[in-house]
Amino acid sequence: MKQLLKNPYSQFALFIILMALAPTLKQLGLLNSSTVIILGTVMFYSIVGIGLNVLLGYSGLISLGTAGFMGLGSYLSAYCTQDLGLSFFPSLIISVTVPLVIGLIIGLISLRIEGYYLAIATLGISEILRQVFAEMEFVTGGFSGKNAGYPQLFGIIKLNRQMTYILIAAFLLAILIFTYNFIKSRTGRALLTMRGSEAAAQAMGINLLKYKLIAFATATLYAGIGGVLYVHFIRFSYPSGWNLTLSLQILACIVIGGMRTISGPVFGAFVVFGVPELILKRLPVIGSIDGLAYIFTGVLIIVVILFYPNGLIYLGNDLQSLFRKKRVKNNG
Repeated sequence: MKQLLKNPYSQFALFIILMALAPTLKQLGLLNSSTVIILGTVMFYSIVGIGLNVLLGYSGLISLGTAGFMGLGSYLSAYCTQDLGLSFFPSLIISVTVPLVIGLIIGLISLRIEGYYLAIATLGISEILRQVFAEMEFVTGGFSGKNAGYPQLFGIIKLNRQMTYILIAAFLLAILIFTYNFIKSRTGRALLTMRGSEAAAQAMGINLLKYKLIAFATATLYAGIGGVLYVHFIRFSYPSGWNLTLSLQILACIVIGGMRTISGPVFGAFVVFGVPELILKRLPVIGSIDGLAYIFTGVLIIVVILFYPNGLIYLGNDLQSLFRKKRVKNNG
């Protein structure tokens, strides 16, 4: 059993099974509807965070345009399903292909600029997309936003909120397994080498263009998937929601959870998007403070960077090691 629990695939599956129990617990009266919605939110932001972690954590490339690509995926899927009458999976393919193509273009741009300039460039693209969301009313609904329904699979199966939640959990499991295999592959090792030193990577025969394109394509693909799941779970998308603040929150997920880890962004998404709604806002006195979630996230980022730079995902293992050392010391 211990060997089974140490297996990453078993850990991913066990986590998703526990998350997928939320709708059942709601029916039993142990959870309320808002908690299920928050947990679903944590899951689709986890998918986006994992993609950004591939870009920043494993490749060393930075993007501040995550929210824009997520918004693009959400609007495209809403338009394809509501206006064109497509079912979920065809609209999903269309909605992630467009952000993927833009990601490839940014990958080409990244050969000429890097660091802060690359971050500013991606932020500029995100702001352009946000303005497009506001102005293209015939597609996006303009400032009024765009409505969407729960997914309809194969044109015949209409999901409700609980079944959509399960669908998001299935997507997260697939993303976790795929990303784990991806990082452990030759491509993942090349990305890590490129992150350490581009000059050394080139000397080893690593094609920087190829792997930068892969990194940006992965990040924008995951952001598009997250946007699609968002709009079919929340059932609404509006331009002001896809702003720099959201991009920074997703960045906070991987900083707090742990860079260069698969599970870190998931843990970070729960801390950034889950804890403020599930715990902080329900506390007396401080729960009514405006912007409490942003204050909490900002303070936590500072604390993690100063005292726990590897991320909170390692906190459990470190506590176990500390207790083990104390036990050995006491027994000795």
